Amino acid sequence: MKKILVLLSLFLVSSFNGFSQSEGPNIEFESTVVDYGEILKGSNGIRVFTFTNTGDSPLEISKVYSSCGCTIPKKPEAPIAPGEKGEIQVKYDTNRLGPIRKTITVNSNATATPIVSLKIKGKVADSTE
Repeated sequence: MKKILVLLSLFLVSSFNGFSQSEGPNIEFESTVVDYGEILKGSNGIRVFTFTNTGDSPLEISKVYSSCGCTIPKKPEAPIAPGEKGEIQVKYDTNRLGPIRKTITVNSNATATPIVSLKIKGKVADSTE
């Protein structure tokens, strides 16, 4: 009888733990790196990072910022529903010649990874080269 009560107690405790834990929002990027390759000075510097909320509650992007002023990120304003996709747009100033190596930091209410680092890389070349 004692064994049955112990097993029943363990079963009830594990059942309640399963109901009380919620996954919450989760952010999953298709890629955390955008490679511009070699682009010409003055060309279109806009690229997009696409992500999905793989959690079970709305994902809110609270802040997105760059490692320098030459890169301007744009975050979604509305929450991203579970299962939905969102985008973070990044605009690099292509009037600056040379290599591109910048980091964009994303802060959100994601349960597993509330802070994600995104990278852009490539090279801006002069059109006369």
